Amino acid sequence: MRNYLRIERILYEDPCHVHLVWEMSNGNVSSCFEYYDNADSLKEIGKRLEQFPQHSGDVLLHEIGSEKPEDRLAYYFRFRACTTDSRGGSAIQIRFCNNRELPYRELFEFCIQAEPAAINRLGKLFLEFAKLEKEYMAWSDTESFIGGKHEFA
Repeated sequence: MRNYLRIERILYEDPCHVHLVWEMSNGNVSSCFEYYDNADSLKEIGKRLEQFPQHSGDVLLHEIGSEKPEDRLAYYFRFRACTTDSRGGSAIQIRFCNNRELPYRELFEFCIQAEPAAINRLGKLFLEFAKLEKEYMAWSDTESFIGGKHEFA
């Protein structure tokens, strides 16, 4: 898989929140990070991606935290899906900053280009993952998987 997004859910004591480990690549850049989120956000992302794009210029934006030092938050995470041209080209932008001081700071941002049909398939995957019955999901331009991490090959 050249372009991919993989998410592992780590068991967490509060059922309203999820501890997620993300791995992703656009073929040139890859990264891994973890964060905590509201479990309902997975449903919201899934619903929007399943119908994306609804018009040219459509944007889905999910953000957690802030990069401003004065806000004193543990991290900043941005997941953004957008159209890139009038013909329906699309991309998923991911940005993460752990907000730590140098030399411990980790910061990255890149895009995964994908056709709308692949993004819609990612939306369906998020909706299934949001049921919190499976621990691992993997998506690429051509493949989808949901199940146990040990089952993914």
